[in-house]
Amino acid sequence: MPALSKRHSREENTQIKQGEILQDWEEAKRRQKDTDAQWTKRNGKRYYGYKNHVNVDVKHKLIRTYAVTDASVHDSKVLDELLEETNTSADVYADSVYRSKESIQLLQRRGFRERLQRKSWRNRMLTKREKQGNKARAKIRSRIEHVFGVMAMMAGSLVVRTIGIIRARAKIGLRNLAYNINRYGLLAISG
Repeated sequence: MPALSKRHSREENTQIKQGEILQDWEEAKRRQKDTDAQWTKRNGKRYYGYKNHVNVDVKHKLIRTYAVTDASVHDSKVLDELLEETNTSADVYADSVYRSKESIQLLQRRGFRERLQRKSWRNRMLTKREKQGNKARAKIRSRIEHVFGVMAMMAGSLVVRTIGIIRARAKIGLRNLAYNINRYGLLAISG
């Protein structure tokens, strides 16, 4: 989720990342600067703000749990936090960014079956079987994209106009709740 951005100097960024309070900033300036939000680069484009990581129930497309982090946190770092033993399936479908030795071991330890997309490398292309597996997993994994698509249609692009991750978590959490209420209404009508 993008946040309003005002650029910090390199020295200020270093201090913020180390968790230091910037002493030379006046109190009013400290209240107006979001030191929790961070920059990230994806597909050559820069983003500033927060990320909404969600665990979606495959059967009902309801958000079971979520985590909000600054934009620089890699998606795989919140996998453990998102796992929910009471989900309707023990299968975990996720993008290839979640595929790592640590993630697979975590899923096995917690009793989940990994259904993570495979990825090719520079000197190792996917086999025909791996491509077929990715295609089959993508049909189910795409449900998460539907959730974010519906959110965008309902509320448009969400710009977090708050300062601090606590307020961003509240705003993003309310958006997730609004999605679930809407989805529950659709399930009740069709049910």
